[in-house]
Parts: sequence; structure tokens; C-alpha cells
Amino acid sequence: MTRLTRHDIAEALGPLDDVTIAEIIGTGATVSELAEAQAWMANDEPLMNAGRPLATGRVRELIDILEELEPEEDEQEAGPVASRG
Repeated sequence: MTRLTRHDIAEALGPLDDVTIAEIIGTGATVSELAEAQAWMANDEPLMNAGRPLATGRVRELIDILEELEPEEDEQEAGPVASRG
């Protein structure tokens, strides 16, 4: 299997900073492993219900990197801050 390239990552995730791209490439993951990580990120319940074991290895590394890209729940719930003036 072929390792991920910058182009593969951009197609799957959109524009990212060079450090994040380097981290993802550094995992040695493949396109299919990135797709699996994205599936786990989107909704892990169906995968668990289908009897899939929890993500490990490179897929787990990718999930950890992708989780860092997600906005914090507190930021999502807070919404825009109204200015006082």
C-alpha cells in the first residue's frame, strides 16, 4: 500500500498547516487508514456495533491528530460573544 501524500491529505481534509501535514505523513499511514480514522471520528458507535475493534496503531495515531483539529466543545456551545458598549 502507498503512504499518504500531501495531495491525499488535502483531498481528504482540506487545507492544513505544514506541521499537521507532516505529523500525518509521519505516521506512515495509507489512504485507507486515513479513511478509517475519519469514519471513527464521524461516528464510532456504528463501527463498534458492527463488532469492529477499537482503533489501534496508525489509525489511532491519525484519530489523535484529527481530534486536535476539532474545535473544543466549550467553544462550539458558547457561540459568538456579544460585545458590550
